[in-house]
Amino acid sequence: VQLVESGGGLVQAGGSLRLPCAASGFTFDDYVIGWFRQAPGKEREGVPYINNNDGRAIYADAVKGRFTISRDNTKNTVYLQMNILKPEDTAVYSCAAVWWATMRSIPRDSHDYAYWGQGTQVTVSS
Repeated sequence: VQLVESGGGLVQAGGSLRLPCAASGFTFDDYVIGWFRQAPGKEREGVPYINNNDGRAIYADAVKGRFTISRDNTKNTVYLQMNILKPEDTAVYSCAAVWWATMRSIPRDSHDYAYWGQGTQVTVSS
């Protein structure tokens, strides 16, 4: 099982980035995917989450209206489109996966997720 994030980098406030999360080694469309971020000295927090087969998504209040999560099950990839970036969005962003059958609803707790990528750094300058 492997999840690989990419697309991170340095961007000015107000800019955009798109983070792909490419998956392999499991039946991708059986898994809920979440994006999490962790800034230095802060707790890991969930950003958005997307269901396995119907595109239903949940967003944290901090990113609603700015971030969009989507998935292409034919490419085994989830995308995080981040617009109107703010300095407080600076963090390491990681995607994670959990088998849908183990959950009654889209999980928001990082402890519910079984598989994790290595993360990609996003830095937003003011």
